[in-house]
Amino acid sequence: MSADSVSIKQINHTETYPVRQIILRPGRPLETCFFQGDELETTIHFGLFMGEKLVGIISLFKNNSPLFSQENQYQIRGMAVLEEYQKYGFGKQLVTHSEEFLKSTATELIWFNAREVAVNFYKRSGYQVIGDVFEIPDVGPHYVMWKVI
Repeated sequence: MSADSVSIKQINHTETYPVRQIILRPGRPLETCFFQGDELETTIHFGLFMGEKLVGIISLFKNNSPLFSQENQYQIRGMAVLEEYQKYGFGKQLVTHSEEFLKSTATELIWFNAREVAVNFYKRSGYQVIGDVFEIPDVGPHYVMWKVI
């Protein structure tokens, strides 16, 4: 796949739903793809495109976790890349792009609930686990991960 045809753009929250549904909510209704806070002005959604096709998404929510003392925190939610486009580094591009964007807003810390299967992916980008595994109903086992930026 040519990197020339890859671009990352800010998108509307509703544009994330088809990818969220396929990857994060398979077999579940489209309305399960709406996250509380999706429509807030402080929430940012990015899409990774191959040409005109949306193949990856990430959403950034201004949300402080009580686990951390930093005042300016963002939470990653809904990070997903369509299966046929995985293993090409697109997820890493989305995370790196998001980190750079958030640095420009004086964000101090990024945190999120990572699916158990994604923990090593995030560790390779410098994120750390805090606490024990926990279950999100209808979704599966997760860990809280974080990184000071």
